[in-house]
Amino acid sequence: MLRFLTAGESHGKGLVAIIDNFPAGVKIDEDFINSKLKLRQSGYGRGARQKIETDKIEFLSGVRGGYTTGSPISFFIKNKDYENWRDRMDAFKPVPEESKIHTPRPGHADFAGSIKFGLDDIRNVLERSSARETASRVAIGAICQIFLKNFGIEFASAVLGIGEINASSDTFLPADIDLFDETVRQNIENSELRMPYPEHEEKTKAFIDKIRAEGDTTGGLIAVQAKGVPVGLGSFTQWDEKLDAHIAMSLMSIQAIKSVEIGAGLKSAYLKGSEYHDSIYYGDKDDNDISANNGNKNSLFKGGASGYYRKTDNAGGIEGGMSNGEIIGVRCAMKPIPTLMKPYLDTVDLNTGEAKKAFLERSDVCAV
Repeated sequence: MLRFLTAGESHGKGLVAIIDNFPAGVKIDEDFINSKLKLRQSGYGRGARQKIETDKIEFLSGVRGGYTTGSPISFFIKNKDYENWRDRMDAFKPVPEESKIHTPRPGHADFAGSIKFGLDDIRNVLERSSARETASRVAIGAICQIFLKNFGIEFASAVLGIGEINASSDTFLPADIDLFDETVRQNIENSELRMPYPEHEEKTKAFIDKIRAEGDTTGGLIAVQAKGVPVGLGSFTQWDEKLDAHIAMSLMSIQAIKSVEIGAGLKSAYLKGSEYHDSIYYGDKDDNDISANNGNKNSLFKGGASGYYRKTDNAGGIEGGMSNGEIIGVRCAMKPIPTLMKPYLDTVDLNTGEAKKAFLERSDVCAV
């Protein structure tokens, strides 16, 4: 089974990753990977760090002549900002006492990490727990996307809302949206927020500007979809082989993600079985029949005009821990970043127990 490890600190020399058990003979598109790294740094409400870094992947092993070799893939992403932190992040120079941090930020890994490892400097926690680590995972994901393209599997994502702008004046923004629809794709690509709703673009930007002026932060709602996934990925035979379990764990491991929904998600609790479950049909491909299912034409139609299909996809493409051939649909809720630009949050000095305000660290207003 494919597995990976990441390492590196936010202000260290850089980030490294190792991907094991990746197949040999896969043509690697370096430009595609770097385009995903660039996309990660985009967005409205990002902090000054994104102007410093220009992330590029540097392969160290596992790729030769443009193709994977079958041996572990390792790569490096340089932190340009390291030059500004060299004295504080050097591997062997003593850490100046005045630069040590003792006041944990509520909502961050600072408190629990310092207690867990008995540390006298919270920076040893925050450097690794920082969302800077996700640059490695974006590159890993892009490499996997390259491989999955060979099997016709596609991915799409979008921001469904930011903070209180998850709703229009009278109704919630629709969560059930086909991210593969060409008009929707164009809306997402043309949006600085990566939102499919152009009518909400300026209102959302104004909201982020307001939050920035207040010295606060905001989160949001994200959608991810996968199309062309064959039937049977995952398993019903063991709890730790279920596809939805793997998806939930992977997404919940991303910094600041606090909930993951698959298909109808939370709404499932309020529906009757007759309303929720996706009836199965067999017959000719009929756009009218499948239009209700996010335009999903990637069911079990393999080389013929007939096959299995659904008219709804409340299961989010997963039943019994396995993919069922429909579009896999996932939504994630991202909390506001815990580093605020103004001292709103109360905390304590871990050395003295003295009441303090949470310290300020360069941060994004919105990183959704």
